[in-house]
Amino acid sequence: MRIGELAKRAGTTTRALRYYEARGLLPAQRDGNGHRTYDESDLRLLRQIRTLQDFGFGLEETRPFVECLRAGHPAGDSCPASLAVYRAKLDELDGLIGQLRSVREQVAAQLARAEEARAALAAGAEVPGGPEPVCEMTHGGVFE
Repeated sequence: MRIGELAKRAGTTTRALRYYEARGLLPAQRDGNGHRTYDESDLRLLRQIRTLQDFGFGLEETRPFVECLRAGHPAGDSCPASLAVYRAKLDELDGLIGQLRSVREQVAAQLARAEEARAALAAGAEVPGGPEPVCEMTHGGVFE
């Protein structure tokens, strides 16, 4: 099949296919006129690349999976190098999750402090709900 048909079947662009080819991930054969030609195995490689990218893998991280398929394995993740990429990605995700948990705890603590301060203001106010907020960056309604 030609590049346009492969792109259409894979739900991507011809530009992306040329980029993958330039990076050595999706080799193309050439016909007598110099046009790129592909077969079903190329579509399989491309689907592997796209699936991994949809999961957040970088293009270079897809290389072991592609090489595994090119070597004739039934699945791109049946080779040791692919499994190593999975492990590294999980470690990366665990680190990001830890960072997000830490940020969440900080935001939750800040919210709790703000709600306590607001409740204390409201308890001492003559008007239900507390005093009107005042912007400390203005002087008489005009920014300093």
